[in-house]
Amino acid sequence: MRDVNDLAVAVAAVAALVASFTYYVAFGTQLERWGSAAAESPRPPSWLMPVELVRSLVVAVVVAGLAAAVGIKTGTGAVLLALSLWVGFPMIPLTGSVLHEKVQPGLAAIHGGDWLVKLLTITVIVSLWR
Repeated sequence: MRDVNDLAVAVAAVAALVASFTYYVAFGTQLERWGSAAAESPRPPSWLMPVELVRSLVVAVVVAGLAAAVGIKTGTGAVLLALSLWVGFPMIPLTGSVLHEKVQPGLAAIHGGDWLVKLLTITVIVSLWR
């Protein structure tokens, strides 16, 4: 992956973590309404942030490699890639959780929105910062 900027990947992972944290703070009331485990505790456990950072880093590495392999170098291309990844991956399992596991549609929508924010953040950063 010669075309991948390691610093961009690291920045994208941190930016995605911050964006996700901000997103969930904004939707805290709705999470409580649907009985999400994430809303039950006022403070997340101390081990959660490093784990989420690693998760974001893995996604950033994969997306950066994919964007480089496909040759995405524009903002429009980055947004289209992020939307494609979002529809094809997190939204399909989230839809399945609503259909088969009786997850509240609103809760799935909140989680889907978080994934959209993460994928847009990561994809734009790693695609444009080469």
